[in-house]
Amino acid sequence: MAEPTPRRNEPRLRPAPLLFEPAEAASDPEHFFDLESIDDPRALLARATELTLAFRAAADRAVEFQAMAAAQLADPRRFDRLTTADIAERAEWTEDYAKKMVEFGRDLMRGGVEGWGPGGTA
Repeated sequence: MAEPTPRRNEPRLRPAPLLFEPAEAASDPEHFFDLESIDDPRALLARATELTLAFRAAADRAVEFQAMAAAQLADPRRFDRLTTADIAERAEWTEDYAKKMVEFGRDLMRGGVEGWGPGGTA
């Protein structure tokens, strides 16, 4: 399972690199990071697990950036401030989720996040 986002003073774990696939390989629907070419089930499990962890880490990090952007867009000091309803529409979230993301983003920018997600749990 992916590790929760580390606290401020903890180093981030580096997942396996996500290598970009050549265009001709990416156009083949059966091709996925060359996993289909691995015959050994042990090696397949190891590489698939590395990719799973890398994707989870990337998704967690992307959520953090979404939250910080939402918080910045909702900042009342901005002359072009957006409402949480506007943010929800742009991000394809519910308004309730947008509110949680704005708060999560504010916590991230203050450096006081206890959990890693908008709900405060891993």
